[in-house]
Amino acid sequence: MKNDIHPQYHPVVFKDLSNGQLIVTRSTMTSEQKIRLSDGNEYPVVPLEITNMSHPFFTGEQRLVDTQGRVDKFKKRYSR
Repeated sequence: MKNDIHPQYHPVVFKDLSNGQLIVTRSTMTSEQKIRLSDGNEYPVVPLEITNMSHPFFTGEQRLVDTQGRVDKFKKRYSR
């Protein structure tokens, strides 16, 4: 491998914003946010909207998130 052309590969914490789960893994992603875990080390935190721990396909539960009323508008328009 050539030196100084590859991104830095380091431990990172991915945080699922929908349920607060933390996933510690290695990645090239970085973040200004930091978190100190119970092991005493500080890691960069990368926030994620959804992961396999909160996605309906993997959890088996269906949640409908409608922030702008689009589903209700659709049902009203096409209900007969």
